[in-house]
Amino acid sequence: MALIVQKYGGTSVGTPERIQAVADKVIQYRNQGHKVVVVVSAMSGETDRLLGLASSVSDRPVPRELDVLLATGEQATIALLSMALQARDCPARSYTGHQVHILTDGAYNKARIQEIDGKRVMSDLDAGRVVVVAGFQGVDAQGDITTLGRGGSDTTAVALAAALKADECQIFTDVDGVYTTDPRVVPTARRLDRITFEEMLEMASLGSKVLQIRAVEFAGKYNVPLRVLSSFEEGEGTLITYEDEGMEQALISGIAFNRDEAKLTALGVPDQPGVAHLLLGPVAEANIEVDMIVQNVAPDGNTTDFTFTVHRNDYRRALEILQKVAGEMGAREVVGDEKIVKISLVGVGMRSHAGIASTMFKALAAEGINIRMISTSEIKVSVVVDEKYLELGVRALHEAFHLDQAAGA
Repeated sequence: MALIVQKYGGTSVGTPERIQAVADKVIQYRNQGHKVVVVVSAMSGETDRLLGLASSVSDRPVPRELDVLLATGEQATIALLSMALQARDCPARSYTGHQVHILTDGAYNKARIQEIDGKRVMSDLDAGRVVVVAGFQGVDAQGDITTLGRGGSDTTAVALAAALKADECQIFTDVDGVYTTDPRVVPTARRLDRITFEEMLEMASLGSKVLQIRAVEFAGKYNVPLRVLSSFEEGEGTLITYEDEGMEQALISGIAFNRDEAKLTALGVPDQPGVAHLLLGPVAEANIEVDMIVQNVAPDGNTTDFTFTVHRNDYRRALEILQKVAGEMGAREVVGDEKIVKISLVGVGMRSHAGIASTMFKALAAEGINIRMISTSEIKVSVVVDEKYLELGVRALHEAFHLDQAAGA
C-alpha cells in the first residue's frame, strides 16, 4: 500500500477514449489499496490550439493573459478524467493549480514552483478519493495564474510527490521507459530497468526527450523515486533513483544525441587576458546559451583560435555578434558550421573505469568519423561530429559498448 503520484501527458489523454483508458488504469492502482494523485496535461494539441487563438487576436499577447488562457487546457482534462472516474463509481475530485495552492514566482509562461500546500489533497486521499490535479500551472503571491513552461506537468507531478512524501512518482507517456538510445536510430536499443538521477539529468540535458529536465532536478533534490511507464502497454518501465552501491553498474548507461547544434570559430584572436569574456560576454547578453568551448593558442603564442557551440536556432544571431566583436578585437576571420551534431556517452560507471574515451574515439575512427570537438565530465563524454555521421556514429558506439546487453550479461 503506497501513496503514488501519477502523471499522464497530452498523448495519454489525447481523446475521450484515452481518458477512459487512463481512468481504468488509475482504478487498477486504487483497487490494489494505493492512494492515488493524478496530474494531467492538456489534451494533445490543445496548448498549440490555444496559442493559435492568442496569436489570432494579438501579435504580442500580454504574458499574464496568455497564462490565464493556457491554463484552461489542463482544466478541461482534470474535469473530464474526474467525470470518467466518477462514472465508474470511483470517488474523485479535480483541482486546478490555484485550488491546490501550487505557489510559484511571478515569471509568467516559465514560472518556478516555490511551495505546495498538500493539506487539501491529503484530506481527500484519507477520505478515499482519487485527487486529479492540473499540471503545468500554479498561482503567484498576487493570486495570478502562472504556467511553468513546456513540459511543466512533469515538474508539477514531482513537486506534488515531494510535498506529499509520496512513495513513487510515475510518469506515464507514449514510451515504455528510458532506452540506451533512441530505438528509431538503433533498433537493438534496450530499455533500462533503472538509471540514476545524475545519468537521467545528463540524458535529458543532452537531447533525450523522455523527461523534462526540471522534473529530474526536482526529483533528485527531494529524493523522489521516479518511474517512466507507458500509458498504452503494461510493464515495469524505468526507475530513476540514487545510485545503488550494491548494484552492478554498467560502464555506459546510454547514448544521447542532439541534432540542434551549430559551431562558431574566431580565428587569429589576439591572445590576451579576458579574451573569453570579450568574445562570449555579448553572446550571453543576447540571451544565447553557449554549450561546448575549445580554445587553442597558436604556435607563435600571440594569437588564439576560439570555438564554441550554440543551439542551431541561435546560430545566425550569434554569428553576427561574433563577427562584430571579433572584428573589433582584430581577429583574422570568423567561420561557422550549422551542420554538426553532438553525441554523448553517459554513465556513472565511468567514474571507476579508465579507457572509456579511448574506446569511443577508436569506434568512431573505425567508421571514418572525424571528431570536431570533445568535452568531458565525471559521467559524460561528448563529441561534435558532422551531421551526416550522426546515426552511423550512434550505432557504432552502441555496438562498441555492448549496450544491447544488460550489465553483467
